[in-house]
Amino acid sequence: MRLAQEAELDLVEVAPNSKPPVVKIMDYGKFKYEAAQKAKEARRNQANTVLKEVRFRLKIEPHDYMTKLKRAEGFLQSGDKVKAMILFRGREQSRPEQGVRLLRKFAEDVAEFGTVESNPMIDGRNMVMVVAPHKNKSEVKTEQNAQRAANREAARGSRPGGAGEASDDDTDTPDSTEAE
Repeated sequence: MRLAQEAELDLVEVAPNSKPPVVKIMDYGKFKYEAAQKAKEARRNQANTVLKEVRFRLKIEPHDYMTKLKRAEGFLQSGDKVKAMILFRGREQSRPEQGVRLLRKFAEDVAEFGTVESNPMIDGRNMVMVVAPHKNKSEVKTEQNAQRAANREAARGSRPGGAGEASDDDTDTPDSTEAE
């Protein structure tokens, strides 16, 4: 207490549950500000994983399948789960093994972006499988924020020198000398 008073700082309890309690001599206002900044950063990086849906028919053409596959890969890369659903119609309902085969192929094709969370199962007239991404949404968001910051820094670094030099080069184009 005496050391804190002499330094004109506060005695802040850092770990109240430990034995003995841990305290630090610091400025309490600064401590509160830093804690608020950490909480704000954590909230900004927090992201809710959304379940996106990709629907197939049992008889799907290769190009249509590739389109659905690319869409699902995009969802997985952005950190969202993908629910792959096959819609059965009429006599297709008596052939669920074909649906399982299609969903297994789908799982193999997206294996580099995600893993199967729930195996193919029949739900009424549909067969459903859920694929979870390898990276969760907050990791993807953190990477995107870091990439944006790097791009901003690169733009700031090239702006002052790059803009002046480019305008000088634009006036002396080879086209203007050829026209004369």
